[in-house]
Amino acid sequence: MKLLKTAVTALVVSVSISTAQAAPIVLDFEGAGDGARILEFYNGGTDSYGNFGSSKGVSFGPNALSLTTGNFNDNPSGRTIMFFLSGSAMLNYAAGFTTGFSFYYSSSTSALINIWDGLNGTGNLLASLNLAAQSSLNCANPNTTYCNWTAVGANFLGTARSIDFGGGVNAIGYDDITFGSATAGDTGNEVSAPATLGLLGLAMTGFAFRRRRQA
Repeated sequence: MKLLKTAVTALVVSVSISTAQAAPIVLDFEGAGDGARILEFYNGGTDSYGNFGSSKGVSFGPNALSLTTGNFNDNPSGRTIMFFLSGSAMLNYAAGFTTGFSFYYSSSTSALINIWDGLNGTGNLLASLNLAAQSSLNCANPNTTYCNWTAVGANFLGTARSIDFGGGVNAIGYDDITFGSATAGDTGNEVSAPATLGLLGLAMTGFAFRRRRQA
């Protein structure tokens, strides 16, 4: 009986861990309007064209645009990317995220991306990503300006709440922005709670069968 309680307790702890661990969040910008300001598209609201996205708790400053048409090709996913024409693109994640941050980019200039633990680029600097110009490298079509996409990412300690996409005005596209992982596009491989509960049920059945045989 003691062995059974120990095994069940261990599996219950496993269930608790699996439900507490959130998978990384990936923003691919699909569904946002061509040339629209992204704004609250990923925060339970809409972009500037009135398109609703999924509620991820992520807000974008007015300079961040979604772009479907243009000189960008061979995108990592779908057709839509993030772009900006003035200032810098500020991203706020009020609830905060940990572990890592990553994305794909295509750029004709260099830029610096800063990860902060406060909103609107305030507080402590947790990590920085230096982007190099690489947009036209190895393009099959010589007339294509942006075809080369590079994945970059950083791990950090602490809780991040904002990203400043500084520099590169009208020269950089971003896609598959990923929170919670230093690997761009990572959606995680966690075991779901229902699956873990299923294992719990099978284990209890197995122990019950053993007890009947022993009896």
